[in-house]
Amino acid sequence: MTVETSVPTLASLEAIPYLTEAGQIPEAFEGKVGIYAIYDRQQQLQYVGFSRDVAVGLKQHLVRRPNACYWVKMQAVERPSRTLLEGIRNAWIAENGTVPPGNAADQDAWEKPIDAKQQMTDDERAAIAKADGVQEIKLLKNVARRVQAEVLEALKARGAEMDLRFNPKLKESGLLDLK
Repeated sequence: MTVETSVPTLASLEAIPYLTEAGQIPEAFEGKVGIYAIYDRQQQLQYVGFSRDVAVGLKQHLVRRPNACYWVKMQAVERPSRTLLEGIRNAWIAENGTVPPGNAADQDAWEKPIDAKQQMTDDERAAIAKADGVQEIKLLKNVARRVQAEVLEALKARGAEMDLRFNPKLKESGLLDLK
């Protein structure tokens, strides 16, 4: 992890474990503006993104894709601009030789809130179809809570030990995202 404005190659950056032994995102990423590349267990590139706080971005990705986040390479940027960050992202993707799944077909799964409605059971769908406005909101919250419990279980299995708060307002729409 370095701080500079030239475009480093992915190959020149050190792969850092996504979680520390204590099950946390490494402290070195907190408050850093930068660009990062996320790798799976086999160190295959899965996603390249950038954030005003890399630690926050990495936490979101871990919640959304816990089984695809094992390694990370990061470049902090002192004077960020969207043009610079997009240029580095494009260079890294080109260096990789193929567009990672998180920057292509799976982009929504990496960047948007989890849509719990897509994981509804047939019984949940039937109950929501019969519900009025208030009942529908309660049912969607319950679906979101069930999916949240599954996400938290997957994170626990990964060894994550961080405090996570989900946005309660989004649950009313059947969505899960960190607050």
